[in-house]
Amino acid sequence: MPNAIVTGAARGIGLATAKLFLAEGRQVAMIDRDGDALAKAAEGLDHVLPITCDVSDEAQVTAMVAQVTDAFGSVDALVNNAGVADFRPLGETDLQIWRRVMATNLDGVFLTSQAVIPHMTQGSGAIVNIASISGLRASTLRVAYGTSKAAVIHLTRQQAAELGERGIRVNCVAPGPVDTKLALAVHSKEIRAAYHDAIPLNRYGTEQEIAEVIVFLCSDKAAYVTGQTIAADGGFDATGVGLPALRQN
Repeated sequence: MPNAIVTGAARGIGLATAKLFLAEGRQVAMIDRDGDALAKAAEGLDHVLPITCDVSDEAQVTAMVAQVTDAFGSVDALVNNAGVADFRPLGETDLQIWRRVMATNLDGVFLTSQAVIPHMTQGSGAIVNIASISGLRASTLRVAYGTSKAAVIHLTRQQAAELGERGIRVNCVAPGPVDTKLALAVHSKEIRAAYHDAIPLNRYGTEQEIAEVIVFLCSDKAAYVTGQTIAADGGFDATGVGLPALRQN
């Protein structure tokens, strides 16, 4: 049975991706540092291996990958989805905050990939790193978060360049605004309206829609796609600043 590892799998895009992999007949190692939330998310799901792991901790990552490979053997797909968000002005972003964001969002992708690659199926393995639209276009309050995601985008290219000879494909998905519980909690009506004005499709995406792109990139249908960043964002990046007043006319 083909298999996949999904980090940050206790909720949101990670959980949606894990469920879509299961629906396709894969067995899935669901990884998250929130053990209680992970156990609840995995409850009732067949063919899953839930493992509590902080991807910013090298020892924990090494132990996690050993547990997965003991259970699955080789690894067919890795989705580096685990991440943390921090939105505050540049002047309020101290080094501790900066390092916390980088440790999970960038170091976690590096550490998990490095640990999994030796066990990845040669000739058909796939890695998908989850960045953000904030890694493609700058915005206020995102100096640490946006920079970490921009680094993930370039790390994806570096990985693709080196792993191509082994037949391992590496791609990146950069989600735009997504209707998650976090977004619903922190985005006011004014913020949501502003996003709608700036997005050609005039709406937020869904976790399922992002998961569909991720799973496609891990599939044989994307066998000749590597080193790419797909902005699953309703056209947000394509329009730049945008002129919503002109579009409304």
